[in-house]
Amino acid sequence: MNGMQHPGPAGSESNTFSFPELRRFPDIEAPNLFAHDATDELILAGAATALAALAAGTGNAGTTRSGSLAVVGDRYGALTLGAAAAHGLSGIRVHQDALSGELALAANAERLGLAGRYAAMDLSPALVDGATLVLWQLPRSLDELEETAALLRAHAAPGVQVVAGGRVKHMALAMNDVLARHFEEVVPGRAWRKSRLLTVGGPRQGMPASDFPRREFNDALGLWLCAHGATFGGTKLDLGTRFLLDFMPRMRPAATAIDLGCGNGSIAAALVSARPGLKVWATDQSAAAVASAAATAEVNGLGERITAVRDDALAGFPAGSADLVVLNPPFHVGAAVHAGIALKLFDAAARVLAPGGELWTVYNRHLDYRPQLEKRVGATEIMGRNSKFTVARSSRGLKGRGVPAVACAPAVAGRGSVSAEVLGTGRQHV
Repeated sequence: MNGMQHPGPAGSESNTFSFPELRRFPDIEAPNLFAHDATDELILAGAATALAALAAGTGNAGTTRSGSLAVVGDRYGALTLGAAAAHGLSGIRVHQDALSGELALAANAERLGLAGRYAAMDLSPALVDGATLVLWQLPRSLDELEETAALLRAHAAPGVQVVAGGRVKHMALAMNDVLARHFEEVVPGRAWRKSRLLTVGGPRQGMPASDFPRREFNDALGLWLCAHGATFGGTKLDLGTRFLLDFMPRMRPAATAIDLGCGNGSIAAALVSARPGLKVWATDQSAAAVASAAATAEVNGLGERITAVRDDALAGFPAGSADLVVLNPPFHVGAAVHAGIALKLFDAAARVLAPGGELWTVYNRHLDYRPQLEKRVGATEIMGRNSKFTVARSSRGLKGRGVPAVACAPAVAGRGSVSAEVLGTGRQHV
């Protein structure tokens, strides 16, 4: 289905939306990666009557009353822009965890003449306060599902209708159980093109407050690890990260370092704990990860030495400004196994590293990244392997071993930190 038609309000600009016009840019683009899927179409079709009712009650310029439409988990703008174009709606509140998705939505909106129809927001009460309709691309993580469901239950309108959907292969009965803890009604729909709807309503009363970010003490590190629901690995120490941290004594001395793709902040916290004079920039494109890293820093008393920033592949960091970058790259782009994100991060590290600076990378042993690291960063040496992982050191601009030990200045002077409450504060773009 290339386009979907919805009953639009009288005088609306359009009652049609063409999904193929969406792009993923600036996220990774490839022939097997798409900017929308059948779930987007199914959610909009399932919510069409409710969207039309909202549109019929809009005020000036089609703005929904009290911002009563919220969208959660929109990948690249299909839900937000589909609702805006097909029903003439604006004033839509939107949360996307990934900064690349947020930037893609903005670019798509500008290109399609729909800029100004929505507001990007944190996963906070303001996102859903008083919302009567929520469109939700369901996450694969049960923790992320739990955190968002708790937020909707506590702050959306009592009569809120939640139209949620996901790919059947990524849905499980446990998701129904999580939603049922927060809502009286969870009604599954029939599958269509390998996607399925869940219609949810009736927020339960008298429930305890959300316990996110959660925290857990890690004996191996001697540190608390904190995590919001969408953070990869939650409060656990990733096995690859654990192996990489064994090599901390061999990493070059530096005044500052970058934890690229920081997740729950375990690398940043371990680095500053092991090196009393070190300061670390913990950066990730995930809003949940940045908030988690900030929370990990604060709970361990390291908040003055770790600065957590939301950034897409170091775009906000000056070239040649870092002497040490540490990276445990993902090998998935969304649900697809794809090397593109790792290569993007290698290029980012190469740009930001000063001559002689080091990139330390851990990756699954079956992924032979050494040739790409050599090509994109510089001389690369395999520092260790175990049954699952490889650790490599790449030296920027050098053709041999023997990297001089030179302390570096702060990578991004003047950048503000993100507190442990970032999900409930104003949005920070970096």
